[in-house]
Amino acid sequence: MSISAKDIKILREKTGAGFMDCKKALEDSNGDFEKAYDFLRKKGLATAAKRADREASEGVVELYSHGDGRVGVMVEVNCETDFVARSESFRTLAHEIALQIAALSPQYVSEDQIPEEILAKELEIARARAIEEGKPENMLDRIATGRVEKFKDEFVLLRQAYIRNDKLTIQEYLHENVASIGENIVIRRFTRWELGKTSN
Repeated sequence: MSISAKDIKILREKTGAGFMDCKKALEDSNGDFEKAYDFLRKKGLATAAKRADREASEGVVELYSHGDGRVGVMVEVNCETDFVARSESFRTLAHEIALQIAALSPQYVSEDQIPEEILAKELEIARARAIEEGKPENMLDRIATGRVEKFKDEFVLLRQAYIRNDKLTIQEYLHENVASIGENIVIRRFTRWELGKTSN
């Protein structure tokens, strides 16, 4: 089937992938946008995995202020080269990450940053809550573990749903950008301040 330039343009805007990649994905999926989109996302994940061990020491510290100065965010996002660090697509990514942090108040970049004692405490609280709710004894551990996973989804930046597209996690959004920008990208650290509250 013939794929129009308009279809390719729509898919490019949605994924950030290159023209030829979008054309091939649409051809291989017989013009099915959802299949083409899924194919390009998987390809993005594979590209991100290949680049993950590359050094990312360039980048930007993005500053964002929201609500007339009521919320402030500082986030360091790294890439491999100064050339990419100055590009509009990379700057846009850094800004989007700062917006995400301002909106959803994560506490950690990745789940390996959560201290063991915090996870143990959350597990204990989740188990006690399940007991209080009268859940069956043989289900308590599974329920508690599920609630700890929800805690991670809420407070770990990379596991949060992206505010502009809740079908993507921030990790998946990052991988899409690694694929389209062509370099390893790392969210190094962040701080979020809210007027009248202690920062994380």
